[in-house]
Amino acid sequence: MISKLFQSKLMNGCVAIAMVGFLGACATPPAEGDKTARVMNAEVSDPIEPLNRYFHDVNKALDELALKPVAHIYRDALPDKVQESVGNFLTNLSQPIYFLNNVAQGDFDGAGDNMGAFFTNTFLGFGGLFDVAQIDTDEEDLGQTFAVWGFGEGPYLVLPILGPNTTREAVGMVGEHFIDPANLVARNHDIDNFELYRGGATAVHFRAQSMKELDEIEKNSIDFYAAIRSLYRQNRQNLILDGEAPVTPLPDISFEFEDDKPTVDRVSLLFEDDDSAENKSATKTN
Repeated sequence: MISKLFQSKLMNGCVAIAMVGFLGACATPPAEGDKTARVMNAEVSDPIEPLNRYFHDVNKALDELALKPVAHIYRDALPDKVQESVGNFLTNLSQPIYFLNNVAQGDFDGAGDNMGAFFTNTFLGFGGLFDVAQIDTDEEDLGQTFAVWGFGEGPYLVLPILGPNTTREAVGMVGEHFIDPANLVARNHDIDNFELYRGGATAVHFRAQSMKELDEIEKNSIDFYAAIRSLYRQNRQNLILDGEAPVTPLPDISFEFEDDKPTVDRVSLLFEDDDSAENKSATKTN
């Protein structure tokens, strides 16, 4: 059991890091033009790259020691249907915060889909274990809301344990700690360490589902840190634009040759759009 004092110190540290990042994000003026022009940014801002690389290596070591072995056991021991139910439950648990972000972004159709899926799957799908509603909903977080509002992404930031972020997303992550309805319900009912259990389950499930893709990316990347940074930013842009972000090839990253050409076979396998995301993007742009 983790003490409340430790949790308080950990949260205070996250808030401090996020507020520093928030200043960096605010210092980047939003570009003029449409939503796509504002979000897409070819330049990578990574002013603390040596520190980020250090934490990237730390996180990779922790992944090899703990997360990856647990994810292997989870993937190999549990039937596919059980893993699917775990994913359904975690998604359903996030529908209320998706709803709030869709409202904040002015996407009321998406917000209606969130509530329809949540209530249907909660009451008819045994708490969300089964996707009875069959409603395609997009993942919406506070970082995406800030992007829609015009805040710049700020410098790239690798957080211990939490992994790759931009400072805008780090601020959003801290904000969601306080406003996520699921977290609020857990606090009001004195459910200790709810967010840790939820975060751990999400991490294990995601790691198990992306095992082959991440291994392939690491094997084919000259610079794994730069590859993850590129893929993370592509994924964030894709989420913000609801599947409208163009998927660009991942370049060979070398410190010896500055004019390496992108290789087409290094396109992200991990964040590849599915048909549902494309269908949702047409609705959200209207």
